Amino acid sequence: MIDKVIEIEIYGQKYKIRVKGEEDEKYISHLTSHVDQKMHEVAVKSKSTDMFKIAVLAALNIADEYFLSQKKLDQLNEVLGHMEDDVESLEAFIHTDKNTAKPEGPLPKKIEEIGSGLNK
Repeated sequence: MIDKVIEIEIYGQKYKIRVKGEEDEKYISHLTSHVDQKMHEVAVKSKSTDMFKIAVLAALNIADEYFLSQKKLDQLNEVLGHMEDDVESLEAFIHTDKNTAKPEGPLPKKIEEIGSGLNK
């Protein structure tokens, strides 16, 4: 893959950067738009004309977005882990001979409660 130098513009400033292909170029364009948008938002909210201050505040906003997204991802991974445990427990319950051992855990117990309520 051949490196390519492209010109981007963020908050009125032009920069030349090296990309490795068309996908990278599209991705960099997406990133450029995001950073530019954040800098414009900060400039309006802060009423500042100091480009350095605007860049730092935009970076803080972007970092905040990142950490909030990471926190949500961690929470989703935790929920997914619990669901995987429930599926394993349910599979064990389904494959267990009811006359021998019974799997432990809240899900099989809940299934038994529901099943016994249906048999009444």
